[in-house]
Amino acid sequence: MTMMKAIGYTRSRPIDAPEALEAVEIPVPELRPRDLLVEVQAVSVNPVDVKVRMRAEPESGHKILGFDAAGIVRAAGPEATLFRPGDAVFYAGDVTRQGTNAALHAVDERIVGAKPASLSMTDAAALPLTAITAWELLFDSFRIPEGGGAGQSLLVIGGAGGVGSILIQLARQLTGLRVIATASRDETRDWCRRMGAHDIVDHRAPLPAQLAALGVQPDHVAALTATDRHFDAIVEMIRPRGQIGMIDDPQGLDIMKIKPKALSFHIEFMFARSMFRTADMDAQHALLDRVAALVDAGRIVTTANETLGPLTVESLRAAHRKQESGRAIGKTVLGAIA
Repeated sequence: MTMMKAIGYTRSRPIDAPEALEAVEIPVPELRPRDLLVEVQAVSVNPVDVKVRMRAEPESGHKILGFDAAGIVRAAGPEATLFRPGDAVFYAGDVTRQGTNAALHAVDERIVGAKPASLSMTDAAALPLTAITAWELLFDSFRIPEGGGAGQSLLVIGGAGGVGSILIQLARQLTGLRVIATASRDETRDWCRRMGAHDIVDHRAPLPAQLAALGVQPDHVAALTATDRHFDAIVEMIRPRGQIGMIDDPQGLDIMKIKPKALSFHIEFMFARSMFRTADMDAQHALLDRVAALVDAGRIVTTANETLGPLTVESLRAAHRKQESGRAIGKTVLGAIA
């Protein structure tokens, strides 16, 4: 049995506990018919890495985290047709399978895109999970057509985070929406402006008054963080028959508060297609290819903001700490496993 390096855990522990993340040797994964075996050359860390680490203990062996990856295809399953060995790819993985914090990773080709040619591996690894989330929220949930949205507005709560960073860009480049982002620090406000936000408001201050001062009643609200804390304000300020999209895990919401305005409420979870092997699972392959083309055309940029060097237990621990701090801007990326 051929073995490989990986970083995983057996028990959910705070990130500074020695057993929270461990260097291990595990078997090289076996391929399913439409799988690719990817030599992982870069990864990034997302809130889901922290959530899984703290909530999901494996029944046996080590759980390997990691979703975003960029790398080189080294082998393909017998039914794989989209890529061949030697191709450079990027993708966000599948929450039901072992992750990308390893030397090699098996992934279904239907959720894989061709890596943007103009980006390094680390810069490319910042994009897949958040780009898929933002794309599905904007175009699948809100059903805003590309080129549409003129005369309407989008409020992005948590604009400097990973999803907010790419959602702002996609909305600016592919729709006519006026984009308002929330940010509370000088560095996050500057980041949101770089991503293309038309306006910035402070989520630590009352939002309805700030939106009213801008003369904006948002048609669409992307609630990317602290949805439970902002929910009443969202309902107050959104336009009747508007749309709310949520990606976080609030403890509880009184959904009937949206009834008087006949609002639509969407929950975005980008793993749904791969988890349930939906008939349109390959939509994620297509949208990642679109994102790569937009990057290579200079229309959107990577959201990588900090590179912590090669993937080691300590560098991955540092990336988790940063994610847990709630102060991460854009994405934190790491290179190949050391």
